[in-house]
Amino acid sequence: MRGEDTGVVMLNWIWIGLMVIALVVGAVNGRLEAVTKAAFDGATTAVDIALGLVGVMALWLGVMKVAERGGLVELLARAIRPLARRLFPGVPADHPALGAMVMNLAASWLGLGNAATPLGLKAMAELDTLNAHPGTASDAMVTFLALNSSCITLVPATIIGVRVALGSTSPTAILGPTILASATATAVAATAARLLARLPVFRLPARPAGPEAGS
Repeated sequence: MRGEDTGVVMLNWIWIGLMVIALVVGAVNGRLEAVTKAAFDGATTAVDIALGLVGVMALWLGVMKVAERGGLVELLARAIRPLARRLFPGVPADHPALGAMVMNLAASWLGLGNAATPLGLKAMAELDTLNAHPGTASDAMVTFLALNSSCITLVPATIIGVRVALGSTSPTAILGPTILASATATAVAATAARLLARLPVFRLPARPAGPEAGS
């Protein structure tokens, strides 16, 4: 069974477990009717929020797509390329992996998840061509994954949309805190990846120089 299938099955069992526990606890306490009412109220609220998000998400995704077509992603990619070279010293400057990583990070910063995902997959595939131990994540792959997972968020469109749907009077007030928090998370992730890579327990043996070296 593939990893994603296993994850879906596990999530299904978790949700089933939560529902069974809620029903059992509600029945034991004589509040089964309240549990049922809360489930329907929650479903109604979820639909209201989802419908409220449609307009806001369409607006922001449209703006981001215009920015992507207008070259903003490429401009941001050029700006972070010098930093990327420092973070990935083992990746040659002219290697396709570096370009894919830079474009992925730039797209993620702008909230363009649909554009960032294929670039991230391509970056990992290219990094594996430089990997001395195929099948085991290299330092560059770990660092890239850490940066991708803790990526800086310049435009938190989804959270802004949720705040608008819930009637917030200042839905964009989270811009500053979001940028600060995500930038801090990115700095911590990059630092941790570099520091842990220096520990002997995480170091992999060097690849043999020739076919006769392993005999």
